[in-house]
Amino acid sequence: MTSYVLPLAVIFLSSFPSSASTAESLYLDMTYSFNQDSMIWPTSEEGFKMNIIIRNDTGAFYIESNSISLPEHCGTHMDTPAHFAKGNWRAHEVPLDNLIGPAIKVNMKSKADSDRDALLEVADLQAWENAHGRIQDDVILMVYTGWGSRYPDKLTYLGTDTSNTSLLHFPGIAPEAATWLVENRKIKAVGIDTASLDYGQSPDYRAHQILYERNIPGFENVANLDKLPATGATVFAIPMKIEDGSGGPLRIFATGWNSDVTDPCSFSAGCVNSPFAAPFLMMLFLAVLTTF
Repeated sequence: MTSYVLPLAVIFLSSFPSSASTAESLYLDMTYSFNQDSMIWPTSEEGFKMNIIIRNDTGAFYIESNSISLPEHCGTHMDTPAHFAKGNWRAHEVPLDNLIGPAIKVNMKSKADSDRDALLEVADLQAWENAHGRIQDDVILMVYTGWGSRYPDKLTYLGTDTSNTSLLHFPGIAPEAATWLVENRKIKAVGIDTASLDYGQSPDYRAHQILYERNIPGFENVANLDKLPATGATVFAIPMKIEDGSGGPLRIFATGWNSDVTDPCSFSAGCVNSPFAAPFLMMLFLAVLTTF
């Protein structure tokens, strides 16, 4: 077995990205940086704050440290099911399996361009299926409205830069579409490039209630959805694990978004498409042979 170690090591190491530019092209960052411009709900009293504790060259070494504070539902973030469904998962309880998986994107930008209160409807989901096939089980559904081009300007993104929620105007998911999804399909999570899964004028956040009742978490203020393909990407949505939290800051990114680069981990293919799969399987095969 030792005679295989060196050549296999060479093969394995050669499967890693060879340059920074290649590595950067593998991942689509769908998270807005957290700063003083991070979007918060109009009724939130405080937004993101960072206080510099130290930035200093001591002579022996350089050190930086800060403290931060922010609402759970600030910037790019996760809503837990408990946010609108009593007794359902809170932040520390949401399984990673619901946060990582193959993604699909439903494009409703043309509707939103002509109507800032546009809704994703059942017909839009059925039209997507007519073009791409049935929505498979255990996917993460991303809704693209084009609203990310307005971020972080509150007036154009939310419809108001005041605390008056009656002035909110942005697209969202129709309750009927949410009902159709939970009754007819099996999705892991839902994301959108607006401040809420429900549209700005929603009186009761009904889409939230329907989805979260089924323990389907939501991702809001998602960035760069214009670059996510309709199919073929894998999304990783990793929130801060806040015990008993109703949500939390989210770092979300995708692989498989760039057709020029092989997806380093396609969950729909069980990671068989990974550049690490072939050398790993070869090493496993040879290890098995040596046992006979």
